[in-house]
Amino acid sequence: MKKTVIAMFALVAFAGTSFAADVIELKRGVKFPHKMHQSMLKDCKKCHEKGPGKIEGFGKDWAHKTCKGCHTDMKKGPASCKDCHKQ
Repeated sequence: MKKTVIAMFALVAFAGTSFAADVIELKRGVKFPHKMHQSMLKDCKKCHEKGPGKIEGFGKDWAHKTCKGCHTDMKKGPASCKDCHKQ
């Protein structure tokens, strides 16, 4: 019984990573490689502060501050308009 409970907990805890899209297509030609970010960052709470699912407050201002800010800080990833907005 204990093993079953542990297995069920693991299944629920990691279900989001199993079913997450490889690449998410956003507005204005922005493609977000979700699986790549998961494997690189290993900490979903950097974007999903309240747990799995949609990002609360996500929009242009959030993305420009959070995504561009992270890419600039890490000196890795696109940080200019044309790098993200490929139409």
